[in-house]
Amino acid sequence: MNMNPMKILQIKNAWDKFSANHPKFAPFLKAVSSGVINSGTIIEINVTTADGRTVNTNLKIKEEDMDLFREMKDLMS
Repeated sequence: MNMNPMKILQIKNAWDKFSANHPKFAPFLKAVSSGVINSGTIIEINVTTADGRTVNTNLKIKEEDMDLFREMKDLMS
């Protein structure tokens, strides 16, 4: 897979801006990546729109999902 260095820089800049706007999110991700997610963990996602509608889902992490979480943790380090 080829990665465009300019695109990576754009994503980093967007992430930095997002992190500045939402300062609690990056520490949350760090806490979650510190071994909280294991096989059997249930992740729930709730989205509430500006007009008050709610969309939610959940998923139970399987052992084969853990490779993705390890890769993502390595990427963030």
